[in-house]
Amino acid sequence: MAEQYIKIKAVNLNNNCPECYSTEGLKLTFKQKFIETNFYKSITSDIKYEMDCSTCNMPIYPVKWTQDIERVFEYHKRGFTPKQASTHLKKATWLVIITGIFIALSVIAAILYYTL
Repeated sequence: MAEQYIKIKAVNLNNNCPECYSTEGLKLTFKQKFIETNFYKSITSDIKYEMDCSTCNMPIYPVKWTQDIERVFEYHKRGFTPKQASTHLKKATWLVIITGIFIALSVIAAILYYTL
């Protein structure tokens, strides 16, 4: 089962980086959890937020956020619309379901045939 986070939206921020104090490197990324197995693909409602600075190549954790960064984060969070949670069944799943139904119908038909 492969679980990964896919990038939905990335926003460049004009705030000062708490590490290097640059105003050009902050990037806020919104990611949503994506699960893929042999039988289905699923997008969940689990959202992950990441902030990093491309100038100093450091992740910026929420502990180091200033009030300005928190305010901008909340603004972008309100404007962010994640993809709707959904599940897509693959061909292997449909094959298993149809095979199971066919076997069940065959067993019922055999029981009815031998009892009558």
